[in-house]
Amino acid sequence: MKKLLLTVASGLFVFSQASAQKVDTEMIMDWEKYDPPSTLVVPEHPLTKSKYPFVDVHNHQFRMNQQDLAPLVKEMDDLNMGVMVNLSGRGRGSRGYLLEVLDNVKKNSPSRFIIFTNLDFTGIDDPEWGKKAAASLEEDVKAGANGLKIYKSLGFSVTDGSGKRVAVDDPRIDPVWAKCGELGIPVLIHSADPKSFWDDYDENNERWLELKTHPNRKRSATDPVPWEQIIQEQHNVFKKHKKTIFINAHFGWYANDLATLGKLLDEMPNMYTEIGAIIAELGRQPRAAKAFFTKYQDRILFGKDAYNPEEYYTYFRVLETADEYFPYYKRYHAFWRMYGLDLPDEVLKKVYYKNALKIIPNIDKSVFPK
Repeated sequence: MKKLLLTVASGLFVFSQASAQKVDTEMIMDWEKYDPPSTLVVPEHPLTKSKYPFVDVHNHQFRMNQQDLAPLVKEMDDLNMGVMVNLSGRGRGSRGYLLEVLDNVKKNSPSRFIIFTNLDFTGIDDPEWGKKAAASLEEDVKAGANGLKIYKSLGFSVTDGSGKRVAVDDPRIDPVWAKCGELGIPVLIHSADPKSFWDDYDENNERWLELKTHPNRKRSATDPVPWEQIIQEQHNVFKKHKKTIFINAHFGWYANDLATLGKLLDEMPNMYTEIGAIIAELGRQPRAAKAFFTKYQDRILFGKDAYNPEEYYTYFRVLETADEYFPYYKRYHAFWRMYGLDLPDEVLKKVYYKNALKIIPNIDKSVFPK
């Protein structure tokens, strides 16, 4: 038997073929590009609009201070998005920008947008920083903000005057968490990133392709600290500030370990969670995910993160249908196929809007069914 050598991105593979005379050059390709359409013939129910109006609790709009909101509202209508929560209220950190955003929304589409403010950690070494930050937060809420968004930079790149990393549970921030509870506004907080970003960059890492295409996402135990440490710091805050409602972004990075996430929800009744950027994890475990959504239906909210209208279609299809083996929209993010959870109507309603109405103040309830 003759042997053929097929060159691929990661090395040489040898296979036998009795009649082969030469390597077909068209067979030589980077394996990362191999993504054939499925030949599986099964019922399909692609969706471009959700069954019920929804609140997207995890969205970012960075030009809302001067943005013509009409085209955006039209896109929201097409998706059946009742209310968008713009978490980037301060844009790049300016309170003046926040006031411009609030004014634009108030004048043009007050019933369709909720704005969260953000925290500026500049000067955290000042003994009065916590008191001042809490007072600034209260002023933002009086102006019209309805929540606080904490970016993953806290725990990653935020440093104090000495250059030391500011931990998520740094006690200097305690007055802010307490003020949120006092004001009755939730904190949507993103801490760390998927655990795989800390794992070895090799053939055993499910996010290998993502790390290859986005090498800046790779982390380590010293960049900045172990994953487990950042996650524990976040949980310490939740447990310390029981009167404050926290929305743990991205399923707290436990969408691939729902049993652990369930234990955390049981331990911390003030913690909610949302599905932004983790629908691919849910779509590959439809039975387990459906059971989880059923059990914790009062604690899960709809979120998307990066705004791209066509990407919502996969979310709707995973949540609403019983479809099998359909593609995700970013192969580098998830090379596997999706399966629908076929959630019951009452669970869908809670995830889409009822839970958000319960914990985020001043959402216009007239946008949603009773």
